[in-house]
Amino acid sequence: MTELFTSNPASLTTTLVFAAALTLSLLLKFWLASRQIRHVAQHRGAVPQAFAHKITLAAHQKAADYTLTKARFGMLELAWGAALTLCWTLLGGLSVLNQALVGWMGNSLSQQVALLATFVAIGGVLDLPFTLYQTFVIEERFGFNKTSLKLWLQDSAKSLLLSALIGLPFITLVLWMMGATGAWWWLWVWGVWMGFNLLALLIYPTWIAPLFNKFQPLEDPQVKERVTQLMARCGFTSKGFFVMDGSKRSAHANAYFTGFGASKRVVFYDTLLAQLSPAEVDAVLAHELGHFTHKHVIKRMVSLFAMSLLGFAALGWVSQQAWFYTGLGVVPSIGAANDALALLLFMMVLPLLGAFVGPVFAQMSRQHEFEADAYAVAQTSGTDLAGALLKLFEDNASTLTPDPVYVRFYYSHPPATERLGRILGTAH
Repeated sequence: MTELFTSNPASLTTTLVFAAALTLSLLLKFWLASRQIRHVAQHRGAVPQAFAHKITLAAHQKAADYTLTKARFGMLELAWGAALTLCWTLLGGLSVLNQALVGWMGNSLSQQVALLATFVAIGGVLDLPFTLYQTFVIEERFGFNKTSLKLWLQDSAKSLLLSALIGLPFITLVLWMMGATGAWWWLWVWGVWMGFNLLALLIYPTWIAPLFNKFQPLEDPQVKERVTQLMARCGFTSKGFFVMDGSKRSAHANAYFTGFGASKRVVFYDTLLAQLSPAEVDAVLAHELGHFTHKHVIKRMVSLFAMSLLGFAALGWVSQQAWFYTGLGVVPSIGAANDALALLLFMMVLPLLGAFVGPVFAQMSRQHEFEADAYAVAQTSGTDLAGALLKLFEDNASTLTPDPVYVRFYYSHPPATERLGRILGTAH
């Protein structure tokens, strides 16, 4: 193994850069998590003055304890994830798996598909204890989990079947294109990947989501009348208003648009309708309409596709460099395709870069939330929107006192103090 890393300077440099990035990324995330834990714990004893008349101390402390529990558990997940990445790469795990499959199946397209599928399967099994603990211990402890073990097993079986039926043919096509379309394969694959994502948005509401949840037409006449008038006033159309039985899995509440074009639907969790007044539901929907008015969905999709194009271009280059494999602990096949290896290694390297550029996208997302809030205030009532958000903050046990630095790195939505302050400052 030592000879592998020292055979040429490029491989050694790759090894050192990767090890440094993995270490720095882990240290950064641990530092941020520690700040969050310390800040939330320090403010656990009292409700912030701005919320003292609306949030009870018990609710505030529940949110703090929930946040602390998830943060500490998240640190354990981070350490486990870094250890797995190290084992797969520099310690040779991926190379051993690849060589074993090559010895069994030979250098072939089926072997590459098997490598990706086996890697995903092993990763899923290794992450399973964390998933179960998150659902049946943490969420259960704080009263959020409504999922039975039977339902969880059914969901897992459905997800596995869908992954096989959809994922295996897709990845087979990608691997075939990587080997059959020449030096510009990455551009062709990017186009297919983009089309696949758009197709998924089209078929998900009608074909995929109903496999996991029941969607009933919105029947509450008061709520239906208000949201219908709001949609007409704002110039929006959709395929309908639906209520999803989210309560059978979780007590968390939400509402969202799904799909695009003719398949676009407005979906309310049943838990949301049970907690909010019709006026507050109206305000929440107006917020979602604000995202469409400001073209946030399109902007995010364009950003995603642009970033993915750069990513595929980078993958197209590094996949041709021997040091990319050897420097990350993998012995590539000589005279045969290494496309699956390149994909897996790139997937493990990319998140390390994300840890440092993530704050840019988080900031953009928070700005979008402010813009959507402003739209909702203009179309409905700032007081109703603030009331709805405050209920959702409390219902979802979202802490009112997050660490400011942690927020800048991770929060896709502004914290309660900033968000409600802006809303109420322009309420009518």
